[in-house]
Amino acid sequence: MVAHPPRFDDADPLLARVREVALALPGAAEKVSHGRPTFFTKKVFAIFGGVVKGNHGSDALRQALVFLPDDGERPALLEDSRFVVPGYEGAYGWLALDLRVDVDWDEVAELVESSYRATAPARLVAELDGAVRSGPGTSKPG
Repeated sequence: MVAHPPRFDDADPLLARVREVALALPGAAEKVSHGRPTFFTKKVFAIFGGVVKGNHGSDALRQALVFLPDDGERPALLEDSRFVVPGYEGAYGWLALDLRVDVDWDEVAELVESSYRATAPARLVAELDGAVRSGPGTSKPG
């Protein structure tokens, strides 16, 4: 089996931001798969970098977030020109957002969390929900 060459720069500041968002989630880890940083628990929930369907030599999605959207949100996301169907993962419902455009990092965090919730084991989602409920700005009954 031939290893895929790296398709990213480890010092990329966009990758650093994606790492910060993804690895803050309970049980999240990172590995390089098919030459790209991949974030997972039991299953992959986010990928840094993708390929254009039908043009795998293109760099258009080299610095993109590839994620699994909520089924109910997917149609609305596809109406937004910032979101595209990537090669490979797109056939399974995944979308890509190019991070080189004017990016709202709160939106990126929401997309990553939604993808995480769709793929992570129930106990990790419950752990995330517990962290959200007891996080800043919440009060506990006394």
